[in-house]
Amino acid sequence: MKVSRAELIAVLAQFNPWWRGEGIGDLPRWRRAAFRELSRWLLAPPAPRAVLLSGARQIGKTTLLLQAVELLLQAGVPAANIVYATFDHPLLKLAGMEAVLEAWREREPRTDGPEYLLLDEAQFIRDWGTWIKHQVDFRKDRRIVFTGSAMPLTEAGQESGVGRWHTIRLTTLSFYEYLQIKRLTLPELPPLRSLRELFDWPPAQFYRATEAASAYAGHFHEFLLRGGFPQSAQVDSITQAQRLLREDIIDKVLKRDMTALFGVRRVLDLEHTFLYLCLHDGGLLDMGDLCSNLEVKRPTAQSFIELLEATHLIYRLPPFGYGKDVLRGRFKIYLADAAIAPAVMLKGKNLLDDAAALGVATETAVFKHLFARYYAKNVRFSYWRGRRDHEVDLVAEADGELIPFEVKYRAQHTGARELKGLIELCGQKQITRGYVVTKALDDFGLLSGPPAAPDGQAADTRIMRIPAALLCYWMGASELVAED
Repeated sequence: MKVSRAELIAVLAQFNPWWRGEGIGDLPRWRRAAFRELSRWLLAPPAPRAVLLSGARQIGKTTLLLQAVELLLQAGVPAANIVYATFDHPLLKLAGMEAVLEAWREREPRTDGPEYLLLDEAQFIRDWGTWIKHQVDFRKDRRIVFTGSAMPLTEAGQESGVGRWHTIRLTTLSFYEYLQIKRLTLPELPPLRSLRELFDWPPAQFYRATEAASAYAGHFHEFLLRGGFPQSAQVDSITQAQRLLREDIIDKVLKRDMTALFGVRRVLDLEHTFLYLCLHDGGLLDMGDLCSNLEVKRPTAQSFIELLEATHLIYRLPPFGYGKDVLRGRFKIYLADAAIAPAVMLKGKNLLDDAAALGVATETAVFKHLFARYYAKNVRFSYWRGRRDHEVDLVAEADGELIPFEVKYRAQHTGARELKGLIELCGQKQITRGYVVTKALDDFGLLSGPPAAPDGQAADTRIMRIPAALLCYWMGASELVAED
């Protein structure tokens, strides 16, 4: 559609205040862990590729782009060679990519050096995959970063996208990042480069960490209620934070994005499917039960679940194993953030009074933190179920090593009696270390004397108990080195 050049220039000038020599207003000083990787690809790219920032709505992709602009300006890049455009804006969406670039160059003539294009919500660009491919192949003078709230960015035109862009996948805020954005002053926790280091800690170190962690427990529960979305994290009222989160998910993602990007017509059925998953967060997906309860056909329900995963609202965790074991097994469903279910259901603080629901929210948070920390390392996550229906919540496969995690978020301290699944798996697979995520801050340290596995095979395994608040803090801390 034809949009006047003057209107386009006016919109771009509003989004690019550095062209007028002005700063970027209301930009937070704290930076997400992903900023370091993004900076490297902008200033000294390891390969001639574009960069895709992929993640759900309202998790800070735009802020990362604007912080990248600030970095470029500080590095001496001419302001005229940097353009930011969001294709969520109706005029830019209607005008199209080439018209936007022409308006940019009419407003700001090019100077020496590379051009930097920072494109927000690029899934709304017509034939975006072909355009990015052409730019990477033929415009070596341009460095492009684009964002997307839906997985079609990584799936559509996948063949042409191979080798053309590097994906940085953003999850919601970690507990560590949540504390940073809240600007809370808390006792300093001992640094930890890897969870493996805990096995070498002396008893005094566990005591010191437990003492410092007491100030973190209440904030961790509030984090589970507010979630890892920057906007909801900073709202004073938890009820208002949950309402904002619910509106973003139900109104913007389910009702708007699903219609615009995927052509979904049965929006009410899609919403009901999502509500069903909220009620079964952290559980095994029973497609028969879902279809029966919602009165939808199996192919329709399967399509909805794939769309919810595409828009970063859920994760699907396969059963441990390969081939037929996975194909025949049921997937485990985790919501993208622990706060989504209580927000969608408008539960307020009632979550804290429901021990079972609080345990589920904690398990969801633990998975999100582990996934976010090790996603770039191509770690495979699954859940395990043994012959006696004993289970292990999470199993990470990294560099040929299996590392199991069991979440036991309850008041009682954890002993070997409560860990039959973990012990069975470790004995069966000869696993050398495992982790139990606990609730009480003093339920922390090496589990003493785990017994042999139920089949009689010795389990030469060391099991570390670690409180959820500490695990999530350390997993999110930017100084962590992914050695596990």
